[in-house]
Amino acid sequence: MIEATRDKEDRGSLVDVIDRLLDKGLVINADIVVSVAGVELLGVKVRAALASFATAAKYGLEFPSGTNLETEAWKEAQEGVETCPQCGKEVGKEELLNDCCPWCGWMSAKAEKRLKEKELEGAPLIASSVQS
Repeated sequence: MIEATRDKEDRGSLVDVIDRLLDKGLVINADIVVSVAGVELLGVKVRAALASFATAAKYGLEFPSGTNLETEAWKEAQEGVETCPQCGKEVGKEELLNDCCPWCGWMSAKAEKRLKEKELEGAPLIASSVQS
């Protein structure tokens, strides 16, 4: 008999399990049929999905009627997230690429270039006044 084994250091907490479940999503399809002597008396089809809004949108799952898709949270979910290479936290893609990680301050090369350009624009021309 094969038994599942886990490393002692690889312990998943409830938060880790929920995070992974919402990130990857879970879909349950069930067809329940009650029949007597080959005659179908009752048929029930169930489809349940458990996922974050971002994951559901990524896989094209339908949302319940009345879902407000104009909220700030929905716009952030549509924007997409990236994982910060330094701290590993998820941050909005545009924020991470154009500004910096709000958690650890890591800056992309694009953001560093923009910052240096801004510093050069605002810096006085000291070299020309020294030579005079």
